[in-house]
Amino acid sequence: MPTLGLHSLAFMPLWNPTEARRLLPGILEHGIGAIETPLLDPASYDSAGTRALAENHGIEIYCSLGLPAELDVLHRTQDAADYLEFAIGVARKAGAGHLSGVTYGTIGKTSGAPPTMAERDAVCRLVERAARKASALNMQLGLEPCNRYETHLLNTARQAAEVIERVGAGNVFIHLDTYHMNIEEAGMAAGFADAGDHLGYVHLSESNRGVPGRGAMDWRGTFEGLKAVGFGGVAALESFVYLAPEIASGLAVWRPVADRPEDVIDVGLPFLRDRAAEAGLELSP
Repeated sequence: MPTLGLHSLAFMPLWNPTEARRLLPGILEHGIGAIETPLLDPASYDSAGTRALAENHGIEIYCSLGLPAELDVLHRTQDAADYLEFAIGVARKAGAGHLSGVTYGTIGKTSGAPPTMAERDAVCRLVERAARKASALNMQLGLEPCNRYETHLLNTARQAAEVIERVGAGNVFIHLDTYHMNIEEAGMAAGFADAGDHLGYVHLSESNRGVPGRGAMDWRGTFEGLKAVGFGGVAALESFVYLAPEIASGLAVWRPVADRPEDVIDVGLPFLRDRAAEAGLELSP
């Protein structure tokens, strides 16, 4: 049974477990079992506070990131690996069992051309090293394919699966996002099928990044596709109500994603749960 999760940028601008302690009780009334927290600056992330908060509320913490712009995966593979290894350690101290996102590149950075063989090789070397570090800490490493406007390295589930199969690490999973899938995949069900057994995490994001149900996303196809592959991981609502400037630029978010920010959670979460139920997919808890 999949778990319903929520990205913290839907309710606060920068992850702060002290502030989250005040906000979470009302949010958890929607039946949230996991919170995704971005590692915008791993060195300043409050791992101890996050772990205590999660244990107090009985929720799972997922951590996510994208590589800093200066850590080019081809020319600074070693530095990128060092960065990921440090972030994996930070996430583990927070009690997270997963670090995912654009772990193979920088959000909003493209070359203007298809990925070269040298870039593909560099991505695989990076993933292989990061996966070893994650494995030593009993953690999973995720790869999130993003749309063509945000990266040229991995755009589809099939491309991510090729990296995982080439690397051969058993603790690497595919993290799909309906916003990106809506652009890059032949359909939701097709994308999930291409990910196959590698599928471990899903972002439920509306086509306009706003309130689920108020865009053009194929939610019926999304939940029917998840049911068809027997998905049992975390499906987290992702909506960028709050964004740091460096993320807003990479994601090209130039206006508020919702007229009423509170609707993202108060309307969006019940909508997703109802649409999943219609597809015969129950979201726990």
